[in-house]
Amino acid sequence: MDALTLARWQFGITTIYHFFFVPLTLGLSLLVAIMETAYVRTGNEQFKRMTQFWGRLFLINFAMGVVTGLVQEFQFGMNWSSYSRFVGDIFGAPLAIEALLAFFIESTFLGIWIFGWDKLSKRTHLFMIWLVVLGSNLSAFWILVANSFMQEPVGYTLRNGRAEMTNFFALLTNPNVWVQFPHVLMSGIATASFFVLGISAYHLLHKKGDLDLFRRSLNIGLIAAVISSFLVSIVGHTQAQHMVQVEPMKMAAAEALWNSEQPASFSLFTIGNEKDRKDVFAIRIPDVLSILSFNSVDGQVQGINNLQAQYVKQYGPGDYVPPVWVVYWSFRLMVGAGTVMILLSLTTLFLVLRKRLEKVRWFLWLLPFAIALPYLANSAGWIMTEVGRQPWIVFGLLTTTKGVSPTVGTATVLISLIVFTLLYGGLMVADIFLLVRSAKGDGIVEPEEDSEIDMPLVGAY
Repeated sequence: MDALTLARWQFGITTIYHFFFVPLTLGLSLLVAIMETAYVRTGNEQFKRMTQFWGRLFLINFAMGVVTGLVQEFQFGMNWSSYSRFVGDIFGAPLAIEALLAFFIESTFLGIWIFGWDKLSKRTHLFMIWLVVLGSNLSAFWILVANSFMQEPVGYTLRNGRAEMTNFFALLTNPNVWVQFPHVLMSGIATASFFVLGISAYHLLHKKGDLDLFRRSLNIGLIAAVISSFLVSIVGHTQAQHMVQVEPMKMAAAEALWNSEQPASFSLFTIGNEKDRKDVFAIRIPDVLSILSFNSVDGQVQGINNLQAQYVKQYGPGDYVPPVWVVYWSFRLMVGAGTVMILLSLTTLFLVLRKRLEKVRWFLWLLPFAIALPYLANSAGWIMTEVGRQPWIVFGLLTTTKGVSPTVGTATVLISLIVFTLLYGGLMVADIFLLVRSAKGDGIVEPEEDSEIDMPLVGAY
């Protein structure tokens, strides 16, 4: 492998590791804030214990997210210095705002929330966790502003071989941001809701701890799961329709659509020959892809071969087709996991309304494993988004091969790849251990501990 391939593997591995923690932070901060709001409004001490129980899990996840996220921005200067030189004038602004504003809001008020149970009034303490929610989602927003420029460049001019910002407001109103951000937000809520559902189901199955606390937690998680699993599919559909317009090659790869069709068929299952760019075996539903893309049977969806010919004329000789099999199957893993989440949330709702959930033990046994579903969907969706843009690192402006650092050798990247992979693997093991140990807690807080969240881990990080 050359330095470029290793640098891509390193960034992909570290990004996926980091993105394991981000959605849960976004969603669980909101659910914890809702629980504490219920406590402040009702005065019910059980809501306070719920807030503290799920707050511990949130803090563990947050700490790991911070640790794994630190490496991301350093890689732009190390392995991808040519990319940073080309786009730094634009990319640096939202990243700086994310660090100096959003992350500082999130981390500062989280610290006050952790240690302020006995020192602040109930309403002031509640306000702190809502500021954490705001900071978390603002952080995600600014990251997506930067990422959306890579998908759909706006507000720039090319000068002296660099992309320079001409309109900061254009970055904020980039259409890609406003289809991507709601999708990430809903994915975060879905991740947290299934996290809460699965852990609550575990306690109800094993009859461990304060069962009423976990029944209430399950109800909150269930409401969030039903709403978010439907909304994530709706906003995802909107994002896909936007993709057809601005990144047609990504959608063509996601559907293994080799040639343009009007109306276009939807692939249920395709085995393709990427070398010859044709189907080996395919099961397709006529017209459906056009309906999904344009809300009309008359819409034309451009195919891979047609787009390749168009891009050669537009950008010059080259291969502009991403790895089709990666994009195709990651898209189906994302959609498949999302569909199962909808079915599971509706089934859980049915059983809860019929007061049968705790009697159907096999289903309670199933829910803890469902925690993995949003993680699969999130990772697959991110892989599709980034791999489907290839060979571009900034669509239409800079290819990935031209973004890598020219002075960083293969051995250097290989060593750092091995170190980061082993380090992140160790952190993942530690995170899972801490989450499992805390999740198996009974939710019962002794009176002398009632006003504290015992988190020495935070100080260590």
